[in-house]
Amino acid sequence: MHPRRTSPRRGLHAAAVALTVPLALLTSALVATPAAAHGSVTDPPTRNYGCWERWGADFQNREMATLDPMCWQAWQDDPSAMWNWNGLYHEGIGGRHEELIPDGQLCSGGRTEGGRYDSLDTPGPWTMATVPQRFTLTLTDQAKHGADYLRVYVTRPGFDPTTTAPAWSDMQLLKVTGSYPTTGLYQTDVDLTGRSGRAILYTIWQASHSDQPYYLCSDINIGGTAPSPTATPTPAPTPSPTSTPSPTPSPTPTPGPTPTPTVSPTPAPTPSPTPTPTPGPTTTPAPGACSATVTAVSTWNGGWQGEVVVTAGAGGLSGWAVTLGGATVTQAWNSSASGAVLTSAAWNAGLAPGASTTAGFLASGAPGALTATCAPA
Repeated sequence: MHPRRTSPRRGLHAAAVALTVPLALLTSALVATPAAAHGSVTDPPTRNYGCWERWGADFQNREMATLDPMCWQAWQDDPSAMWNWNGLYHEGIGGRHEELIPDGQLCSGGRTEGGRYDSLDTPGPWTMATVPQRFTLTLTDQAKHGADYLRVYVTRPGFDPTTTAPAWSDMQLLKVTGSYPTTGLYQTDVDLTGRSGRAILYTIWQASHSDQPYYLCSDINIGGTAPSPTATPTPAPTPSPTSTPSPTPSPTPTPGPTPTPTVSPTPAPTPSPTPTPTPGPTTTPAPGACSATVTAVSTWNGGWQGEVVVTAGAGGLSGWAVTLGGATVTQAWNSSASGAVLTSAAWNAGLAPGASTTAGFLASGAPGALTATCAPA
């Protein structure tokens, strides 16, 4: 294993993902574990994981537009792409990556998930992670799906990702690894001897539990100094979101100093997620009140992942509590769980009138007749 690289400045975000490695996400009151709780390359960080890591606790801070402009455009386009940093997969590819993922859409996985990740294809000065010519790539798999292989590419010398979205012809295949067991942490050495400067490291993770490949773009500065924000953003202790992230969580974030979901979900050895949205009832927010909806995001043998969206009434909220029906909660992010009740975190408790926030949870068994009842707290 080679010396670790110096991580880029993390801005002000303090979040924690509860997974095998200090993971990250997904928690934020808006999402915790990324969509359907899976995983991503966390070192060097992918575009959306890096944006979540630096700004997830302060995503409405307008200083981001100057300090981290590519993250700013991504947050404005679709906040759920960051909340669900670990859900960037495209099913049904059958190993035909270059045939079915179009040029210019590599970073969004072929505009997967209904276009949620499209902003990641936007060329520009994405914040880079400084890496030596030889380093270790780390992929954190929150759901412990295992890996049939990792395919690792780097953009060819002379390619400029600030002006052009990469095509397959811009990529140089560095290595294809063997399989990994379901440990939740997959690492491989990367050798970029002779290279320097800006590039995109592109990783395809073929999960073992089903035909579910992940497409992951990490911006790197080989042997250089990565640009980082020069000013210190000022976090809002109690964000009052004006933009409403509609994440589709993946297992587990809760803002904390280091990304790492609270509890590692333990799906069956070969879980086969089957998205089965089951929206719960929505009540009309009244002054000082709130409404909530609950949805089953994905299921596997013995468990499932859900998402709750809380919307403030005309009087706004300083705290909220959602009582769930039809779910036996085992873990939550962007909220705290006590039995069937999810309670707001300090940073997502305050909501302006009509504003929404999202929390995620894992539950055992199978989803029942789902209901969600919201009350100010």
